[in-house]
Amino acid sequence: MSSILERSFKVLEHLAPHPEGKALSSLASELDMPLSATHRLLAELVRCGYVRQDHSQGNYMLTIKLVSLGLGFLSASGIVDIAQPLLDRLAAESGELVRLAVVDGSELTFVAKAQGAVRGLRYDPDMGLSVNLSCSSAGHAWLSTLSDEEALALVSQQGFGKPEDYGPNAPTTVKALLAYLKAARERGFSMIVEVFAPAMTAMAAPIRSSHDGAVIGVVTIAGPLVRLTEERMLALGPALLATTEELAMASSGSAMLRKRG
Repeated sequence: MSSILERSFKVLEHLAPHPEGKALSSLASELDMPLSATHRLLAELVRCGYVRQDHSQGNYMLTIKLVSLGLGFLSASGIVDIAQPLLDRLAAESGELVRLAVVDGSELTFVAKAQGAVRGLRYDPDMGLSVNLSCSSAGHAWLSTLSDEEALALVSQQGFGKPEDYGPNAPTTVKALLAYLKAARERGFSMIVEVFAPAMTAMAAPIRSSHDGAVIGVVTIAGPLVRLTEERMLALGPALLATTEELAMASSGSAMLRKRG
């Protein structure tokens, strides 16, 4: 972490999964920063309104300013207005969690979702986080549109996920990952069983720009294995592909998707 700006972002990213906040000493230790430098950085982030200190315990935590910026950006991009009705429809048809991720440089980030499950177990992982490419249906769907060399180059930047951190079937070798990508290319969409998480399954298909065919995003359906079986995923394939085609045709109405195309 060579610059103040880089350190600032590292602090914000580190605080994001901890809504209860983190102590100054914990932050300094976990980020391998001097205690005094960490305190000065936090004081500046507090002054700018991105961090606040809980005076009862002394922990530092994010304010909603970052959330407000993100929501404002998504609203101005037009992506939610375009995608939400289509995601809602697919969620109702599948009865599972449906999400939209957009390609952002060398990463995929979830930006919208619709929950189709009305009872029982509802699968709903964190939003707004970068997608692990080797251990997710979204990652496999995007990688399947690239050459093996391009796909492996992107995965090498992140590294392979570990089964203990994801699901027992998470691929940990090039051979295993390429087998998933080959199947996704042949099928037109990816399918994973206990790869991202134990007892969970998911499927995903890429969205191609109507302008030049570039992949601009991915739509996923995810749920518990007891409901979203492999047979069920195959049956939902046509509906998933129809949704991505409609999103591709509508992408020109969103500044975010249009620029990615």
